Amino acid sequence: MRHHNTFSSKIARRTRRQRQRGVALITTLLLLLLLTAISLTMVLSVSSDMLINGYYRDYRGSFYASDAGVNVARQAMINGILAAAPVGAFAPGVQPIPPGTDGLVAANVLAAYGAPTTVNSAGSWPEKFQLVNTAQNPTTLTQVSCSVAGGPATVNGLPISCTNLPPTNVAPVVTGFTYLYNYSISSIGASQGSEVSTVGDSGTLSFFGAITPGGTVNTSFAAWGMFIDQYPLCGGGTLVPGTITGPVFTNGAWNFGSSGKYIFTDPVGSANADAGYVNGAGSCLGVAGASGNGIAPTFQSGFNLGQPTVPLPANDFNQKEAVLDSKGNQGSPVTNAQLNAALRNVSGTAYPVGGAASGVYLPYTVNAATGAKTYNGGGIYVEGNASVTLSVPNPNTNTTAQIYTIVQGGVTTTVTIDDAAGTTTIASGGVNTVINGIPTQVDPNTGAVTRDATMLYVDGNVTSLSGPATSTAAGGLQNDTALTITANGSVTVTGDVKYVTEPVTTAQNQIPSTPADTLIPGNDHGQVLGIFTATGNVNLANSQSSGNLEIDASIATISATGSGGITNTGAAINTLNIVGGRIQNTIQNIGATTRNVFFDRRFTQGGFSPPWFPSTTVTQGGQDTAKFGNPTVKHTQWLNKTSYQ
Repeated sequence: MRHHNTFSSKIARRTRRQRQRGVALITTLLLLLLLTAISLTMVLSVSSDMLINGYYRDYRGSFYASDAGVNVARQAMINGILAAAPVGAFAPGVQPIPPGTDGLVAANVLAAYGAPTTVNSAGSWPEKFQLVNTAQNPTTLTQVSCSVAGGPATVNGLPISCTNLPPTNVAPVVTGFTYLYNYSISSIGASQGSEVSTVGDSGTLSFFGAITPGGTVNTSFAAWGMFIDQYPLCGGGTLVPGTITGPVFTNGAWNFGSSGKYIFTDPVGSANADAGYVNGAGSCLGVAGASGNGIAPTFQSGFNLGQPTVPLPANDFNQKEAVLDSKGNQGSPVTNAQLNAALRNVSGTAYPVGGAASGVYLPYTVNAATGAKTYNGGGIYVEGNASVTLSVPNPNTNTTAQIYTIVQGGVTTTVTIDDAAGTTTIASGGVNTVINGIPTQVDPNTGAVTRDATMLYVDGNVTSLSGPATSTAAGGLQNDTALTITANGSVTVTGDVKYVTEPVTTAQNQIPSTPADTLIPGNDHGQVLGIFTATGNVNLANSQSSGNLEIDASIATISATGSGGITNTGAAINTLNIVGGRIQNTIQNIGATTRNVFFDRRFTQGGFSPPWFPSTTVTQGGQDTAKFGNPTVKHTQWLNKTSYQ
């Protein structure tokens, strides 16, 4: 019995092994099928990715080609317009860019890029673009407007315009032209595949051309970004390197060193026929040219040597007289009798016939019958040394009032000039006097009011000039305030003196694609400040904890017999920013680690300047000359049109 059971077990085990041989085969076949499916999936996935990547590559290539075409075409339009402007002289009475230039430039651009144009570089995918001009995808250039800066209000009885210009350079002269062009560009790009991309761009190009009039014209010194009277050739000291904007001139000679780069964006001139180039060893070489001794400044608008000297103002008589009568053209000393007849203090007391040691006076009259007070002059007269603070109402809910806080020997006088209300208020020692009218500037020949403007004349030293504390207001000079501060002595700046609204940029690309000192659209409210002394310096005695100092003004320390300059009499300055210009008899030490001067482009060629700012006569050639800079580009629409085709 035991033997039978053993035999039966062996048979059972043999039978189970025979059945299991089929299961292994099936398992092997299933695994092989699974591996085959996975391999096919991977092949299909890789092929799909390659197709997608190829499409994406070709599409992106075509997109980049079309976008490059837009940029190429826009620059070609800019170049075409600038090429149409005169390089040198052109006759008065005509506009510098001829009418019809827009159509010619557009036709030339389409002719140049209307066929497929290759844009690829060595080793890159082949890419091409082509400009098209259809109703759906236009490429056009259209002049929108042309406007004139400066010049008379009317010509032959009609308003001055680009097509109605004065035939000769009679004062006031035309100082510039502004052209606006609307553009549209449609560019189709293609790469190595069949994919194409269409990009459209539209916007406005704004060109400004500054005009240098022919003949002899009267020009404000504010028209220079930098003017130095006394600068002897190889006389010791060199100009500080850096970028210098605005027209530049010296009645002496420019001396350049080797410690850094010089870049001049506007015309540079000198009375001396040579310029000095001082190498690292201190050796100065006088050269009648734009480089020497291994030093080569960059003159983007020319370097003109041996030019006629520029006459200097003799004194500040006109500035003093402007306070009294708004004209400022007397040209002779103002007498105590004139001051007595025109000026009164806060209490209505006239300026003493025998003179005064101190006090703040305004030119106003009092009606004996009614007591009504009427403003009759052009400014504020301060006798003796004084500190001056410029401010605006705070909180700044009133956008027209300008406040002058004048301190003398512990006595504070506040003058508030409100253009909107048409009143001037003087307050001191508990007395508050409201006067009907505000300071104005008038045409000396016709007596017509030309603008609301103020001359603050200090018959002494301005011991401290600043705007408000930075924590109380953005700036000290109101948007519509035109002001010149003149001292019969020196002016000491102790803190920021800034516009409430900056008219020009103070940084590269502050507005997209623009250099510093570019006019900011919509920010010109007539705000302007001039600082002038014929007998002293503008001293920098910065008291601000930041160590930085900004002065938004055209600064003139100049006269025929003066030696004034801008000099540091206080702590070292980290960064000094001047928004306007500097006009000096001599170059002195400003004691700043970094100095930036941003020329106020509104002052170009004297078309606009601080009121009663010192001026001179400049002799030009027989014809006008125009200088056009890079335009302002304003994009209104950029569109990838590929999905809309």
